[in-house]
Amino acid sequence: MTTSTLLAALIPLVDDLSRDLAESERYQRLLRALRALFPCDAAALLRLDGDMLVPVAIDGLSSDTLGRRFRVSEHPRLRSLLENDGVTRFASDTDLPDPYDGLIQNTHDRLEVHDCMGCALRVGGKPWGLVTLDALDPHRFDSVDLGSLEAFASLASATVNVADHLGALARRGEHEYARAEAYRVAAVGTAHEMIGQSARYRRLVEEIGVVAQSDLTVLITGESGVGKELVAHAIHAGSTRADKPLISLNCAALPETLVESELFGHVRGAFSGAIGDRRGKFDLANGGTLFLDEVGELPLAIQAKLLRVLQSGQLQRLGSDREHRVDVRLIAATNRNLADEVRHGRYRADFYHRLSVYPLNVPPLRERGRDVLLIAGGLLEQNRARLGLQGIRLSNDAQAALLAYPWPGNVRELEHLIGRSALRALAVATPRPKILTLRAADLDLSTYAAPRDMRHEGEHESEHEDEHEAQHTAPHDAPRDAPNDGARETPAKDLRQALLDYERTLIRDALERHAQSWSAAARELGVDRANLSRSAKRLGLK
Repeated sequence: MTTSTLLAALIPLVDDLSRDLAESERYQRLLRALRALFPCDAAALLRLDGDMLVPVAIDGLSSDTLGRRFRVSEHPRLRSLLENDGVTRFASDTDLPDPYDGLIQNTHDRLEVHDCMGCALRVGGKPWGLVTLDALDPHRFDSVDLGSLEAFASLASATVNVADHLGALARRGEHEYARAEAYRVAAVGTAHEMIGQSARYRRLVEEIGVVAQSDLTVLITGESGVGKELVAHAIHAGSTRADKPLISLNCAALPETLVESELFGHVRGAFSGAIGDRRGKFDLANGGTLFLDEVGELPLAIQAKLLRVLQSGQLQRLGSDREHRVDVRLIAATNRNLADEVRHGRYRADFYHRLSVYPLNVPPLRERGRDVLLIAGGLLEQNRARLGLQGIRLSNDAQAALLAYPWPGNVRELEHLIGRSALRALAVATPRPKILTLRAADLDLSTYAAPRDMRHEGEHESEHEDEHEAQHTAPHDAPRDAPNDGARETPAKDLRQALLDYERTLIRDALERHAQSWSAAARELGVDRANLSRSAKRLGLK
């Protein structure tokens, strides 16, 4: 590579340092210039976040790569790049697995990367992340001038440094780090983080950033499985109470007789079995945040007592005649339409208005476009580690199937689907593959499509409509005369009965797993409890 060629590519990037560009555009321009200088099949920019490498920009890799999180300890190539100074190129016959195996676009059956190099990017003397280049041809980088790549890496470090500084200034203007914290959930024990790039997702993150720094009570609404608890964690993480406890209580998981004790605590002798004093959730959350999930399930009597605490900050433990003050920020979540519940007399109007000081709606997955692929990427990486595989990828038809599916159970349904499909696909794969490819047939989305009354929560559909839906449930793109492994075509009546039997089995099994708790079963199935009850009656289970 000549000096003039290198300068011609670097000068526009130097100009970009002084331009007001979105962080994503700045990084994407960096990768485009990188691939122009050093032709390869894929390039990526990854930011180091704790012990994880998070892709912030990709070029030539599948979309779901942006949703993946690469644990450094599980990927020896990435660890080697971080630990070494300068550019590292791996031998084409190395036995170290490449994290991008199976992820390079338009490779058909060529899944494994054969030529790979990259280097660490450092800002202020500390590792910021990595830039990587990959090629399927094992000799692609034979003629690459590593010195030129090191020069490019220096400019890349300057670019990420500028992007970081600009981002910090923007966040400080919007209550310091609230927006940054809203992008990820750092709570201990939380298995997932908020991931997305769609317009609906970005608006939600902006709303979180707006309300996080206040002490306003937030009511998070949305369908089952959309991630309302993640939103609550993000609000807490971006608040001034972030270093204080976040205490959660699922209001539907407790019998009515125990809710008051769980919330406010009790003193010894308050009721049979109260052998000592016990602090309630409000006391435990003092100074921090209390998250009440499924707040629509609270009994009317408890709503009145909660209203008093929210108004005065004073609470009284069960069995005690003394009051004490707590300082708690309340976040509540529900998949019910509480305004309708108020109109029908099933919810207190004053309590509803006290809860919904700042309403925040979480969009369903079907309205978030290609976010489904990013979320799937993160789930695939989790399952890759759990199953001990080198990689798990989605074929093109699998990606199309995920994008076309309406996701009645939202992110929770996607999580279960990815885990189930990966396990089943691996079980039938012979020999055991290093890189597992999930195809549309492995996802089998038509089989797991929920009945209509489970998809539309809150809609009171008749038994006739439910049966009509079951009669017409079939894959949208399945040919009518498609062969079925030599078996005879199943009559429509048998298909209808099979769907009803399957629905009956799902509900019965969920109830058994949760000791006949209808609320817990409804949560697992991703439906409203009232809809689940109607389905059970129609199926003869109640």
